[in-house]
Amino acid sequence: MAKIETFGATKQVLGFVANKVALGVVLSDEGVDADALGRKVIPAGTPVGGDASTLADEQAVLKVVADGTAQGVLEHEVDVTAGQGNGTLIINGYINENRLPENVTITDETKTALAGRVVFFKRNA
Repeated sequence: MAKIETFGATKQVLGFVANKVALGVVLSDEGVDADALGRKVIPAGTPVGGDASTLADEQAVLKVVADGTAQGVLEHEVDVTAGQGNGTLIINGYINENRLPENVTITDETKTALAGRVVFFKRNA
């Protein structure tokens, strides 16, 4: 008997894919809770940052934040179950908040930290 598996892509958080600027980053599992299966996954659209600047140090390890230390938002989900993981950080672009997963919140502090680089908007289309 054949085993059938269904795979799917994550939802696109970008409002516009043109003019996006993104960098590869290292992410910590700090503050990431495990799901029922024991996996630690940081959802796409999650703001990440910290005290060390990824622009100044490509080896800086970023973490999930909801404050003024935000350096960008994740373009895709990142699995950090085994510890640090690699992700893609949007540092300049347009994020449609209506496309963010339900468990991702963009705070006013995050919006202020990213002002002029990342634009957040809400559109259904």
